[in-house]
Amino acid sequence: MEFRPCIDIHNGKVKQIVGSSLKDEGNQAKENFVSEKGSAFYAELYCKNGLKGGHIILLNKSDSEYYEATKQAAIDALKAYPGGMQVGGGIHNGNAKEFIDAGASHVIVTSYLFEGDILSRNKMKTLCKAVGREHIVFDLSCKKTAEGYCIMTNRWQTATSEYVTVELLQELEKYCDEFLIHAVDVEGKAEGIEQELVKLLGTYEGNAVTYAGGIHSMEDLSLLRELGNGRVHATIGSALDLFGGYLPFEDIVKFCNFNS
Repeated sequence: MEFRPCIDIHNGKVKQIVGSSLKDEGNQAKENFVSEKGSAFYAELYCKNGLKGGHIILLNKSDSEYYEATKQAAIDALKAYPGGMQVGGGIHNGNAKEFIDAGASHVIVTSYLFEGDILSRNKMKTLCKAVGREHIVFDLSCKKTAEGYCIMTNRWQTATSEYVTVELLQELEKYCDEFLIHAVDVEGKAEGIEQELVKLLGTYEGNAVTYAGGIHSMEDLSLLRELGNGRVHATIGSALDLFGGYLPFEDIVKFCNFNS
């Protein structure tokens, strides 16, 4: 299990938000933390600690008045740690190469993959041609429903007809290098992990998978390792001391290095 750090950017600033609170109208979100430091500070810290595969997420839509500031903050982080971080948020066939050229190891893609509320294999093939499968992460962040874990798009605001299953991951792995999966219901709340989802992900033996959502203690991290069979990587946001929380960054790095 690896620790995959994050840099979430909203309205041009590094933040931690409650994921389910994000609204396009008025560029609103319930904020857990707003950093006084720039994105490059965090990227340099992750580089210094040898942490690869972390993700930078742009939380503004491309038509937002804040998008350019948010994008520039992402580029600043990529320049500070070339080849060490992934970038997502509004990524599509037309702009994916720009972020790879700017220093991203991978682009993280969600909404672009869909035609309506169904995943499009043609779009996946087009993206692979644009940047190569080895540079692609599929974000299959999901919300628990009676039918299963429903994949959410449009910055977790729109439900689709697709559900996270081992069979789906096995089918999609030929179009991407990794999966990133936020448990939308617990994301940003630091109240514990979505255990059933982690168990499901722990039975999948293909591409690397990073789980996000609710980790708020070392016990949560140990549980993630156990339920995920050591295969599921972890990212921590609001609970981390870097973002105003109480989990020491150094302790998380040591734990994951020891248990990798």
